[in-house]
Amino acid sequence: QVQLVESGGGLVQAGGSLRLSCTASGGSFSNYAMGWFRQAPGKEREFVVAVSRSGYSTSYAAFVKGRYTISRDNAKNRVYLEMTNLMPECTAVYLCAAFLGLGVKLDHGEYDYWGQGTQVTVSS
Repeated sequence: QVQLVESGGGLVQAGGSLRLSCTASGGSFSNYAMGWFRQAPGKEREFVVAVSRSGYSTSYAAFVKGRYTISRDNAKNRVYLEMTNLMPECTAVYLCAAFLGLGVKLDHGEYDYWGQGTQVTVSS
């Protein structure tokens, strides 16, 4: 059983940056591929980015447009999401997720474990 805890969210002005972290415990982190999703009020959970368990493969949602970067540190059991040039439409709860296996996945239904999320609010 893997537990995931996100941190790093907050209130930022449009054009600003944030770095989210997700810390895993309870499992062998390097066996899990990771993903970040977001969910705004009244909207469906949306894929943001994913990284393979080695960190060599990544996949980004089209709306990211080079503004976000995912990375992971398997020695620290952490995955990070660097977000730059944030816009008000980026406001959402950002959640990290894990699945046991190879490659990357974009479908939230294929992830096995989820964190509680961290709120990101971007003001105009």
